[in-house]
Amino acid sequence: MKKFLLYLTLSAAVCPAAEAQLKNSLLDPAGFEPSVAISKDNPEIIVASSAPDNIYHSANGGMSWEKVKLTSVYGVSGNLVLFSDFKGNFYCLHHAFVNNKSQIVLQQSSNGGKTWTEGTLVSSDTSRYAINPRAAIDRKGNLFVTWTEFDSYQSANENCMSRVLLSRSSNGKKWSKPVELSQTPGNCRNEDDTPSGATPAVMGGGQRAFAAWSNGHKIFFDRAFDGGDTWLLNDLAIAEQGGGWHMQIPGVQKANGMPVLLCNNTKQTDLTGALLMVWADQLRGENDTDIWFTRSLNFGDNWVQPLRVNNDGPGKHQYLPNMTFDASTGNTYIIYYDRRNYINETTDVYIAFSKDGGASFKNVKISEAPFVADASVNTGNFIGISSHGGTVAATWTRTENGTASVWISVMKQEELEKLVKP
Repeated sequence: MKKFLLYLTLSAAVCPAAEAQLKNSLLDPAGFEPSVAISKDNPEIIVASSAPDNIYHSANGGMSWEKVKLTSVYGVSGNLVLFSDFKGNFYCLHHAFVNNKSQIVLQQSSNGGKTWTEGTLVSSDTSRYAINPRAAIDRKGNLFVTWTEFDSYQSANENCMSRVLLSRSSNGKKWSKPVELSQTPGNCRNEDDTPSGATPAVMGGGQRAFAAWSNGHKIFFDRAFDGGDTWLLNDLAIAEQGGGWHMQIPGVQKANGMPVLLCNNTKQTDLTGALLMVWADQLRGENDTDIWFTRSLNFGDNWVQPLRVNNDGPGKHQYLPNMTFDASTGNTYIIYYDRRNYINETTDVYIAFSKDGGASFKNVKISEAPFVADASVNTGNFIGISSHGGTVAATWTRTENGTASVWISVMKQEELEKLVKP
């Protein structure tokens, strides 16, 4: 891998602010679809990514970064998803083409993102297409990866099917035979009637495993209480998703409301084991996209009434949420794009945070300057957020002059508290 040293200038001068703001840094002037992960061993160590194949690592809390190009024996074709374990190791899931079909590859780093393993193939059926991987890791280091498999990607053939699969590994090298989680059939168009956005979650040592995804204007849920061997025979529809997961938002080439599912992995608290889920939908119409949150305190048997996370009035777009949970503090953070302050495609980035397990949220604008969304530019299917030890790292895509760029902000919980408006 070629390595480049990149020192980021904190961009307080991007736009003079009338009020205190968090500092934003330009991470990649020509990238998109970012992800980020903070070390649970040392929160000063942060790894970020941008499509199609860029990795950035910092050992000083985001003050400076080094850049490497990610390579694997299978190749790298975007959709980089970063996460970390409880021992300080980092992992990157991504797409790679095998037999001219998209597959899922996992690579590992044990030195803070400086170097990566050659990669292992997670998806096993290379005659079909595998996209949109997501992962969860328990406190013992067991890995759970979900994705959507297509007989033929984006085919309109009525006999073409898609499904949600899950595979497990104890070390990231050898993977179990994939289990098909979705029982409700899906088409191959990669739109509302395709099961998509599958996210796994695990509790403690991994004995209790969970997954959620979107399909047919609903959020579905599945679970296993034996480490992932035995899953429910029927999909549980636990929430309505008004307008479906595949949505149209002015100025956005790819917009989705795919769910994100997490498990509260704090030790020995009243909320340990709680399931947390966020998604976006257009329940109030195509001109009003909202962020919704729900939780379950009994492993998915019951879910609370969905809470609208964005605290603005009706008629604006909030979209593409992602969520992280700080296992050291118990705080929950949700990042999303927000247009509450404008009447056109001008867009800010917000974080909503909760200190009470998701019973309530406070909204804070974290972008120093807005940007105008441009549908001619590919910004990807997700943005990134990670947290640990009271540190939060958030990364997103801006568009300007027909180009996408990736930005990052690293902040402390107390900084967010100061920005909460009364």
